[in-house]
Formats: sequence, C-alpha cells, structure tokens
Amino acid sequence: MSDRSNVRTVMLREAQEAPQVVAHLLKSNAPLCRDLGERLRASPPPFAVTCARGSSDNAATFVKYLLEIHSGLVTASVGPSVTSVYEARPRMRDALFLAVSQSGRSPDILNLAQAGRDDGALTVALVNDTTSPLASTCEVVLPLHAGPEKSVAATKSFIAALAAGLQLVAHWSQDRALLEALDTLPDVLAKAAATDWSAALPVLSDADNLFVVGRGVGFAVAQEAALKLKETSGVHAEAMSAAELMHGPWTLAGNHFPILVLSQRDETLIGVNDLVTKLNEQGVPVIVAGAAEGPAGVTLPGGEDAHPYLAPIALIQSFYPLVNAIALARGRDPDSPPRLRKVTETV
Repeated sequence: MSDRSNVRTVMLREAQEAPQVVAHLLKSNAPLCRDLGERLRASPPPFAVTCARGSSDNAATFVKYLLEIHSGLVTASVGPSVTSVYEARPRMRDALFLAVSQSGRSPDILNLAQAGRDDGALTVALVNDTTSPLASTCEVVLPLHAGPEKSVAATKSFIAALAAGLQLVAHWSQDRALLEALDTLPDVLAKAAATDWSAALPVLSDADNLFVVGRGVGFAVAQEAALKLKETSGVHAEAMSAAELMHGPWTLAGNHFPILVLSQRDETLIGVNDLVTKLNEQGVPVIVAGAAEGPAGVTLPGGEDAHPYLAPIALIQSFYPLVNAIALARGRDPDSPPRLRKVTETV
C-alpha cells in the first residue's frame, strides 16, 4: 500500500489480528463443533434460520450458502422485526436457529432468538461476547474469540464469524477434505493479509458509486466489502450478484461507476469470467480480485488456489487494508465513521 495506507489505524491493526484469532477459534471450538455436528446428524433439522444485522448478517449469508450448497439444507434469513415489532411468532420447531452477533445485546436479535428457542428450535449463537444476553438465550454458544474490537468497523470479528460457520459445517458433514482445508485457513489468511491491493486505490478512492460483485459463497464478502466502503469511506457501494447485475443494474455501470469483482474458483467462475469480458467490452472500469480471468483494468491477487470455501475469507482479509487506505485517501477516519457507534441496539 501507499504511505497513507500504512497509517496504523485501529481498524487496520484489528484486521491484521484475524489470522491469529482464527487459529485460536479453530482449536478452541473444535470440540464444540464435533459435539454439535454429532447432534445434528442424529436429529437432522428440516431447515435452518439465520438471525443477524450489519456485518454479522453478511456472515450469516455466507453460512446460508454453505448450508444450502454443501448440506442441502434450505436456510432462511428471518428479519428480527418479525417478532420484535410485529409480534409474530414464525414456526421454527426442530429448525437449526443460528444467531450471529458481535455484542449479543441487540433487543430485536434477542427477541427472535428467544422465540426460536420457545418454539423448539435448536438455537446456536455465534457471538464474540460470551457473557452477553444472546449467549444466555441460546442453547449452544460458539464463541468468536476475536477479543476486544474497538474500531466501529468490524473486521476480525467478521472473519471469525465466517470461520466459525465454516467449521460447524465441516464437522457436521464430516467432510474430510473440507476439514483438512480448514486447518490451513490461518496460513491462508496470513498470506492474504500481506497481499498488496494498492493497484486498486486510484480507481476506488475517486469513486462515489460502485458495485461490488460476487456470487455463491462469495456473495457474502461482496456484501461486507460494500458495507465497509459505505461506513469507512463514504462511498455509495452496492453488493450485487454477478447474475443480478446482468438485469436492470447493468445500465448504471460506466466510466464513473466502476465495478469490483470478487471471485472464487468454483462452479460460478465461468459466468463471472463472462461478466468481466462483457464489462470490459463496454468500457466499464473493472477491478478483479481472486480467481476470475479475462480483461480487466486492474487485477488483484489472492485466493486463487485456496479451497473455494476459504477463498472468500481470504479475499475479505486482503480487502480490509485496501478500504483502510481508501478511507484515508478520502480524508476520513475509518475508526470513527460519522454518526455510527460500535454497538447498535435495534428494536
């Protein structure tokens, strides 16, 4: 990165702690995930429910794709306001209920988690604060082990939530190849944290609007990247599926509306490569990160050779130093975005 990008913000320091956080999480949570996996195999849930907001909801999207693609389990993201505002009680008996949160203190998340447990769902909290009300509400707790996170923008806790969800799926499925790949995740993240994405800085720091594109298991990190661009850098960034972009949103892209493509090497890659080629043919500024190939204005390394479920986690690890640099280049403090607080409690 440039000199400005090397400013040691709290956000950047915390993001760079993620590989160590994940190494500790994988070791500490392995017995919990083995036990939970055994329980889920003995009594398979008919469907799953996720409950989260903000970055945690992006992590829940990642788990949703894993459960649906790898486990074949239909997974719904239920809006917390269904119970907290509308006072409805969705039927969740025997479902796997996954609540993802950093603080575990938002009243609406707690309300839906309690409704799930009352109705007979198996409630599991992926939460950083194990003393929180959410940890007490849910039957099973998978700690994120991220430690204190002072920057408003979540980084290491988000990556920890992705790793925790992936570890649960790996142990539940007893997928030996995935378990072996999971063991490499701390090293994959350490490499990703040191990967230089500064080539994208000139384009992205001057953009006021852009799409961040992903697909499949990679869509969640496109959502996270877009959120971070909004909150730290004041950029109007929108996450978009590579498939959805080909419909109405396609018309927005252009010289002053670049596109950042995040891709993993899996069944989505052919379509993503085709998208990159079409964007280039129409003169749209394209930045490609990950496995995608084809003509692009800027190509960023990272995640090309990783297991496709690990690659998105590596890509967001590489993205955090870039967004830190974008914020600084735009004269903003990524640690203290305007009007935002670290813990947001919604009803």
